Amino acid sequence: SINGKCFDWLLVSRRSCFRAGVRYYVRGIDSEGHAANFVETEQIVHYKGSKASFVQFYFFITIYILLHTRGSIPFFWSQRPNLKYKPKPQISKSVNHMDGFQRHFDSQIISYGKQVIVNLVNQKGSEKPLEQTFAKMVNSMANGMVRYVAFDFHKECSRMRWDRLQILMDQLAEQQDE
Repeated sequence: SINGKCFDWLLVSRRSCFRAGVRYYVRGIDSEGHAANFVETEQIVHYKGSKASFVQFYFFITIYILLHTRGSIPFFWSQRPNLKYKPKPQISKSVNHMDGFQRHFDSQIISYGKQVIVNLVNQKGSEKPLEQTFAKMVNSMANGMVRYVAFDFHKECSRMRWDRLQILMDQLAEQQDE
């Protein structure tokens, strides 16, 4: 209920049947551009017999981000479990990443329109090469329908500094207005 008006608000997340798997065992994309562990989230509002639905882009509630789609970084990489707490990601050197990468975003644009990628991985340590490769590939694609924003969530919001999410909000303000 908001301002005395009652409505139903539903969030429905759908996990793709392509490249589903458990953490660390399934990462990256396949040759068709299907990202591992891909999830689409739809918002449905029901008010006085009327319904409205959309697959949302991003929605901030206090401290977390809900993305319309999420999935593994869409190029060929792996992160095989070993005795370490967090195994080091390995980017494949033997394949053409751009074919699958392009297929992934062509599909995203057809399904959802303009894309704003929000990459929340660490920009240092073992995840740094993932972030750098992702940014490089988006730039190489040179598609005006795709924008890339990197935000080092762990660095910016460490020690419960959730107010630092405003930095990301400011970076995305123009796209949010669109």
